[in-house]
Amino acid sequence: MKTKSRLNVVHNLPGTLVCVEGIDGSGKSTQLAILRDWLKSLKQDVIFTEWNSSDLISQTTKLAKKKNLLSPRTFSLLHAVDFADRLEQVIIPALKAGFIVLADRYVYTAFARDVARGVDRDWVRKVYGFAVRPDLTLYFNVTEDVSLERICANRSPKFYEAGMDLKISNDPYESYKIFQKRVNDEYKKMIKEYGLIEIDANDTIHNKQLFFREQVRSVLAKKGIEI
Repeated sequence: MKTKSRLNVVHNLPGTLVCVEGIDGSGKSTQLAILRDWLKSLKQDVIFTEWNSSDLISQTTKLAKKKNLLSPRTFSLLHAVDFADRLEQVIIPALKAGFIVLADRYVYTAFARDVARGVDRDWVRKVYGFAVRPDLTLYFNVTEDVSLERICANRSPKFYEAGMDLKISNDPYESYKIFQKRVNDEYKKMIKEYGLIEIDANDTIHNKQLFFREQVRSVLAKKGIEI
């Protein structure tokens, strides 16, 4: 049963909130960047925001991560504070002003990662019950094996990214695959729950962008904006 929250109610703000979700290596950030440039080329008012980037709390989170001080629930609460600050300082003001807000990760990241860490599913949803419902959320679906391959092309898996804090495996690569599969499983449960639109992250960059633009056009058209 759905938890009663703003996430279950269509917002009445003049702006449009577009979010991308998916595990690392899914290509969501690349697609969002291409979309942003396209929208700007069409003279649309666009604001970009990303997960764990609030000036208020992000440095605290980074320090706690470095010292491995975070329990799963503390990890969740810190990110909730970060998100609340960005929501009130960036996202809602932009939506009130009629901007298109592009979010690289939204509350669904917490719903996936925190539950994968063993935090109660309903508790996490209640913590983020103040969040505005996005107009469009695309879930870039990629397997944990492909994700790891793409990540390792540039770097090794990070400690929390690999779920090493959970002591799933002493091998960071194996731990990464196990943990990210759990995250993916949570995302898939949210497709029906929150209306996430799934996109095959293995498709070409061009095809993914065409699909993304089609979805954005449809959402904007409902607000009377033709692009």
